[in-house]
Amino acid sequence: MSLTEEILSQLPGNVLGGLRRTDEILASLRANDAPIPNVVTENPQPLDLVEWDVIVCGGTLGILIGCALAVRGVRVALLERGILRGRVQEWNISRKELEVFRELDLLTEQELERAIATQYNPARVSFQGGTEIWVEDILNIGVDPIYLLETLKTRFLSAGGMLFENTPFNNVVVHPNGVIINNQFTAKLLLDAMGHLSPISQQARQGKKPDALCLVVGSCAQGFPANSTGDLLLSFTNLQNQCQYFWEAFPAKDGRTTYLFTYLDADPQRLNLEIFFEEYLRLLPEYQGVELNQLKFQRALFGFFPSYRQSPIKTPWNRILPVGDSSGSQSPVSFGGFGAMVRHLLRLTYGIDEALQTQQLSASSLTILQPYQPNLSVTWLFQKAMSVGVNQKIPPAQINQLLSVVFEEMQQLGTPVLKPFLQDVVQFLPLTQTLLKTGLFHPGIVAKIIPQVGLANLVEWMLHYSSLSVYTALFSLSPMLEPLVKSLPKEQLYYWHRLVDSWKYGSGGDYVE
Repeated sequence: MSLTEEILSQLPGNVLGGLRRTDEILASLRANDAPIPNVVTENPQPLDLVEWDVIVCGGTLGILIGCALAVRGVRVALLERGILRGRVQEWNISRKELEVFRELDLLTEQELERAIATQYNPARVSFQGGTEIWVEDILNIGVDPIYLLETLKTRFLSAGGMLFENTPFNNVVVHPNGVIINNQFTAKLLLDAMGHLSPISQQARQGKKPDALCLVVGSCAQGFPANSTGDLLLSFTNLQNQCQYFWEAFPAKDGRTTYLFTYLDADPQRLNLEIFFEEYLRLLPEYQGVELNQLKFQRALFGFFPSYRQSPIKTPWNRILPVGDSSGSQSPVSFGGFGAMVRHLLRLTYGIDEALQTQQLSASSLTILQPYQPNLSVTWLFQKAMSVGVNQKIPPAQINQLLSVVFEEMQQLGTPVLKPFLQDVVQFLPLTQTLLKTGLFHPGIVAKIIPQVGLANLVEWMLHYSSLSVYTALFSLSPMLEPLVKSLPKEQLYYWHRLVDSWKYGSGGDYVE
């Protein structure tokens, strides 16, 4: 019996079975052998009756956007395949990012405070052979998903929203004046919040294989030495199994949460989650300075996050908008999920509300709600630099050496450079400063990285980097242009507002310290 089988069999529920089922989905994604869903069709006849303004499919994170729209007076229905309930494991986020729940009037100040289950400081960034860097107030808040979702559900229902639990999405037919879901629910607009494996997104991508994957395994356990600090990004080993292993750790209300994650391509030869979990258990004692038999495991965590270069996804249908992970609007070096949804919640709430009011619900009108963001596209080069091809040969310590010098240079440049980057926000000036300093003081390491990432990827990255500079300039100029567009018809103002949003979020201008 493997360590994974031994430890997971001790946990309530069929956790090992869940891990193996997830591995089957991962294997199918890598083999690219799953049939393309055919869940979206079109019908030229108008619907007789359209009951809702918006139907959200996928309740766990869909309740965030559903509640935000309902509070603004939009008629919203939410379809959830099971019972809408948050997971036990906390969602980690930064305090500043939670302000959107107050700004959109989703939670009271007291409810927001109660939703915070844990807080810690500081957090560490460290790589094998490098110096430790300590930062404050980044992903240091653990939100209680059970309380948060229950509170949002109550707010949603009191604002007139309707929740349909045990109602999985089966299909949607797009008509000229609305959509009908499962041959039962009608709305002007469908929001797809069904995550990475959404059948709507899979149909839109037409069998496209992911360009990259992030594998994550971990656990929450008791019995660790007392430690009120966390780890944001840590590596203490060089290449293993053609992967660079990274660790993350947070204090949790039920003990301490530790994750092992890695970035790789979607080659079928790559390790699966069960093997990766075995690696996690093998290295955990060295990472945390405790033997496995001293730990009492509360729960196991595992999953994978696919990424596509062509993101956010552009669906070909009117009246359908992917949000959250189904849109692919997270960077390839982030986990997506709660943090990615919260980051875009304000923008999407105002944008969708305006689209409904101005009846801009065509495919082209909705596409600009999930626009190209150069500050996310530039992170593809970071993903390549933090991973190695399945048959590629590089010095085992190369990735650690690069990350050590890059983060040390960012630390010297100060908090305005380091903190946004650690929160998945890339900005032109901090990125340029970091690149110049790294290239100037560590040319040998930079030279080694070019063959690792590949010349074609570097050229493509330079185009996104140029776009990042343009978006930064345009966003800084947008307030001066505002008086010139104020008198435009409301339909044209919708497009202007989306343009400014794309410059703002695409340049990292949404980040506020």
